[in-house]
Amino acid sequence: MTDADAAPDSTRAPTRPGTRGGLTTRAEDFPRWYQEVVARAELADNGPVRGTMVIRPWGYEIWERLQAAIDERIKAAGAHNAYFPLFIPEAFMRLEAEHVEGFDPELWVVTHGGGRQLEEPVVVRPTSETVINHFFAKWIQSYRDLPLLVNQWCNVVRWELRPRLFLRTTEFLWQEGHTAHADEADARAYALRILTDVYRDAIEEVAGIPVLVGHKTARERFAGAVRTWTCEAMMGDGKALQMGTSHELGQNFAKAFGIQYSDATGALRHVWQTSWGASTRLIGALIMAHGDDFGLRLPPALAPLEVVVLCVREDDAVYKAASALSEELRRGGHRVHLDARTDTGFGRRTVDWELKGVPVRVEVGPRDLAEGNVTVVARHLRKKETVALAGVADAVERICRGAGRELRDEALAFREARTATVGSMTEALEAGSAGFARVPWHEVGESGELQLAAQALTVRCLQRGDGSLAAAGEPDDALVAVVGRSY
Repeated sequence: MTDADAAPDSTRAPTRPGTRGGLTTRAEDFPRWYQEVVARAELADNGPVRGTMVIRPWGYEIWERLQAAIDERIKAAGAHNAYFPLFIPEAFMRLEAEHVEGFDPELWVVTHGGGRQLEEPVVVRPTSETVINHFFAKWIQSYRDLPLLVNQWCNVVRWELRPRLFLRTTEFLWQEGHTAHADEADARAYALRILTDVYRDAIEEVAGIPVLVGHKTARERFAGAVRTWTCEAMMGDGKALQMGTSHELGQNFAKAFGIQYSDATGALRHVWQTSWGASTRLIGALIMAHGDDFGLRLPPALAPLEVVVLCVREDDAVYKAASALSEELRRGGHRVHLDARTDTGFGRRTVDWELKGVPVRVEVGPRDLAEGNVTVVARHLRKKETVALAGVADAVERICRGAGRELRDEALAFREARTATVGSMTEALEAGSAGFARVPWHEVGESGELQLAAQALTVRCLQRGDGSLAAAGEPDDALVAVVGRSY
């Protein structure tokens, strides 16, 4: 028996029927479980204005690490970061009719400033196509200015009827990329590069969440786009979540804003454009894709702390050994915290660290220490092992190296178990309510989308039968629709 097993029952967290450490179970009430994890893992809180959120330090550091991973890949794709204004003249929004029609119900409009009514109302950015394209028209003159590849990290504001922390909020954080190209083929290739080399790679390899890639139907695509490419993931309740999108905008905005360049012959031509974005919604995805009945399970790459070293009881030898282990693990490149709060019960502390999803716990107690051992716990497996002091660094490295991959494999197995290949709308309606249904698009069509919508289902994406992306000009009727219920 380890020191952790021997901890007095009085230090354990209070529980109630149907819960784990005070949490509602996912099977009992998944939405409530989600809200409790967000609150008790100290990820975020509701802001004072309806629909807004305060991202707490633990949640924000997860975002910073996600942001860094995505930003690194964006820069590798050749885009450069910039910043554009929060306020957009209302007149800009009227230049591209389809874009405005798509966003009009979501716009926040400022009519007063400095105690006076503004001569022209300004829109708080819901996205920045219009203001960025105003400047693209100034910056682009010649084919030598292309491609122009710009990204910004910022906040956006949209009216939200049913807010839910991280998933749908009035204000959220994101990146939005905007590019201009000399021809359609180059724009399309870049939109796909962002989809696969940036979003899919970061989401699968760093966040450990498997995604399906494909394009949206006309009903579901971004307002103003000619084609929207998407990464779609399955959450722990079988529902779909859109993780990131990359849009081919054609020449819609170029013609509205007069974005032209002189080609090598001197002829004036309109540019071809893309836009793409991913947001703090990804934190919600981490919770729902990997979380269990004990809280978060974070991939080590995104965890604010990879390791917490706990002193089981107040004891000089225990504290000295725990401090030495903490320093050794830090020197090994790990993010480590020493928890020596022995005035707080050991059980309470382990429950709290499990809630926060720290990938590894090292528990140091007098009984194990007398035998030259400690207890190491892999959070994602909730598996304990007794490890000699000299082997702790290797055990921690092994767990951190494998946890992200193992979480991804588990999520992939779950998705495959909840995905059905069907041949008719009737079957798609049934299977899509429990997970994903893969059905030939020609069996769905626009009329089928209306039937799906009546059952709160949507086509998440269209892709080839083998899961690959459609080629340019490939007819949708040859593709498979992935149907599911979404957030």
